[in-house]
Amino acid sequence: MEAKIAVATVSGKAYYFIVNELKSRGLDFLSLTPYESIPLTVQVVITTEKERAVIKHPRILVYQEGTSASELVDEATKLVRGKTTFETIAVGVDPGKTFGIAVLSDGDTLETLTCISLEETVNAVVDIFSKHQAAAKFVKVGNLAPEYTAELLPLLDKVLPKDVTVEVVHEAGTSHLGRQTIHKRGLRHAIAAVKIAERRGQTYQRQGATETQ
Repeated sequence: MEAKIAVATVSGKAYYFIVNELKSRGLDFLSLTPYESIPLTVQVVITTEKERAVIKHPRILVYQEGTSASELVDEATKLVRGKTTFETIAVGVDPGKTFGIAVLSDGDTLETLTCISLEETVNAVVDIFSKHQAAAKFVKVGNLAPEYTAELLPLLDKVLPKDVTVEVVHEAGTSHLGRQTIHKRGLRHAIAAVKIAERRGQTYQRQGATETQ
């Protein structure tokens, strides 16, 4: 499969952050210098502000030093799909002492992260929906740690807009997927969260939903 995203920079720091974000999502990309010719198959070029002027391409995204590459890669993903918004956003949550979170857009992983508290998890989920627009929005919470799930659900219910559907997902079969990387706890929880986001769950009857923004 030919890469549709190119990273064109000689800045080691920018390249590191952009490429790490692309790799974390399993996205194919080309590595180029700003002066190299860009293949016709490339639909989006990511570079820095200083190097932008020498790149000849209709779709250029600029990485700003000191910022997260996450939103930049989100935009690149939308552009290569020919979309301004996603049809579906599904946020999978693997509850426990460490909370894994995965964001899937139309079935593809946008990002993964880990949180160490209920409050941090709730804030992260709220932030995800403030950044991403979609026709259908879901939060899917695993049930393997029922005490954490029971605490998390009403908190999400209170703060999420009414158009977000909350589901409880049967989690059997997700945790073993990360056993080969059990020494990397964050990765293990993130893998489980991806699988949770991919599954259908039982709808949680919401009570305190906020108005859609």
